[in-house]
Amino acid sequence: MTGLTGWAGFGVVTGASLLFIVVLQAVTYAVGRRRGHYNVVDVIWGFGFVGIGWIALILGGGDITRRWILAIAVTIWGLRLTWHMVGKVRGKGEDPRYAKVLGDNPSPARVIRKIFATQGAAQWFVSLPLQVSAVAHPTHGLWWIVLIIGVVVWAVGITFEAVGDAQMKAFKADPSTTGTIMDRGLWAWTRHPNYFGDSAVWWGMWLVAASAWPGVLTVLSPVVMTYFLVYATGARLLEQSMSKRDGYPGYQQRTSYFFPLPPKKREGAGSQGHTP
Repeated sequence: MTGLTGWAGFGVVTGASLLFIVVLQAVTYAVGRRRGHYNVVDVIWGFGFVGIGWIALILGGGDITRRWILAIAVTIWGLRLTWHMVGKVRGKGEDPRYAKVLGDNPSPARVIRKIFATQGAAQWFVSLPLQVSAVAHPTHGLWWIVLIIGVVVWAVGITFEAVGDAQMKAFKADPSTTGTIMDRGLWAWTRHPNYFGDSAVWWGMWLVAASAWPGVLTVLSPVVMTYFLVYATGARLLEQSMSKRDGYPGYQQRTSYFFPLPPKKREGAGSQGHTP
């Protein structure tokens, strides 16, 4: 722990975080280049935030209670996501998203710019609540209510994300569901419970950071994360790929896009399930 707060403390924490991100992305690029495809970058998405969370905990000089809360929260989220992505990319070829972005025979500079530098910049920006909170003064008075609400929102988010992923994994493993659309459990309330949960996790951690000045100023971090999950690389792309599947238009009509809502009654008999 440096004991530094304010701009000096932030400079130490963010500098160390940037160095960690550069090294992590460089090593992952080397692994991807050796394998001939770069979907391994998805594995380190969550792990990168875990590293930043612990850098903030160790080097930050701000409120120790809040530093521990955020370090534990991001570690639980990040390690679960890392393990989930390991299983998802193991034995698979290039991710279609990256193949589309890179084209045929991409240069190393294009790969780094389009995938690794972009992800590294996103990791740094989205993690700003962790970095800023690590050098902020203690939470006082009624602001503890904001912190507690943040923990509750985080807990709801991690539950939606973990349960949604587990339900989808079980659905895919059941031979009787082949060719059907997942509309059970949390997937009956939102078409993207894992993405909703991911967004809630980061809004929760932002609320924890916002319980002490100047954490509230990092509000664009969860905004950006939510934008990517809903409109950029997450739900929107998945909807495009699923829209032509039999049964999916009906699923779209009766199930909320992002925020969990009670499902509408089905028109006619039969429904099926979801397979991103």
